[in-house]
Amino acid sequence: MTQAQRRVGLVLARASRVLGEEPYYHEFLEGLERVLTPAGVSVLVTVVTDREAETAVYERWAAEGRVDGVVLVDLAPDDSRVELIARLGLPAVVLGAPSTASGLPTVWTDDAGWAQEAVRFLAERGHSLIGHISGPHTFAHTQLRQSGAEGEATARGLTLLVAEGDYSYESGRTATAELLPQGPTALICDNDLMALAALDELRERGLAVPDDVSVVAWDDSALCQLATPPLSAMSHDVGRIGELAGGALLDAMAGKPPTVYEAPAAHIVARASTN
Repeated sequence: MTQAQRRVGLVLARASRVLGEEPYYHEFLEGLERVLTPAGVSVLVTVVTDREAETAVYERWAAEGRVDGVVLVDLAPDDSRVELIARLGLPAVVLGAPSTASGLPTVWTDDAGWAQEAVRFLAERGHSLIGHISGPHTFAHTQLRQSGAEGEATARGLTLLVAEGDYSYESGRTATAELLPQGPTALICDNDLMALAALDELRERGLAVPDDVSVVAWDDSALCQLATPPLSAMSHDVGRIGELAGGALLDAMAGKPPTVYEAPAAHIVARASTN
């Protein structure tokens, strides 16, 4: 491809409805394009239903010369996609823990540390039985959040309950309904959409937020501020993560040695959904 025609690819193995509703990847792509567009690089986003379909996309892109690099997301430990991308000769950047990247450039977020902070925030407000509505347990970043939350809860003598979601609104409702009979006084939700679902489920059950149950979201998109009540959230700069990924991809495409880029630290923003 010529300089003006360069393209990078992002494959998302998620339900289309989730991507349409969830702010995270919209903010991430905005940041990615802020760096890539001035460099003459466009972004090709493809949504697939599963990992097998994702693998087929990479193989087709490589065979056809469709992209000059890719962004890998939602990696599992020992993820086969890392080896596949190396075999296909595609420059790549991993969005996730360096332990999943096998030497590829990585944009890393301290998911375990941030989960510890979320539990600590609630513990300091007197909560001793906390529910965690996680993302898919196959994802490395979910495992890191879970280990961080469990470690902090154990250190403080708290009880952590876990229900798995898939980042969709529906899964947030289902997970909230699963946890409530166990009596948590606070919920940590692994994205904003599931936190909004938790608010709705609590409201329908006649439970007040935060008087009966406190809720903490993860990401802190505009949805958190617009919620009723506004959601406390683990806030991080998703757009900046996209910018870091864009810079890492340009370096990888230029043949530079792989680097680990650490995203800016996240922090809790307290709003009316916690007391």
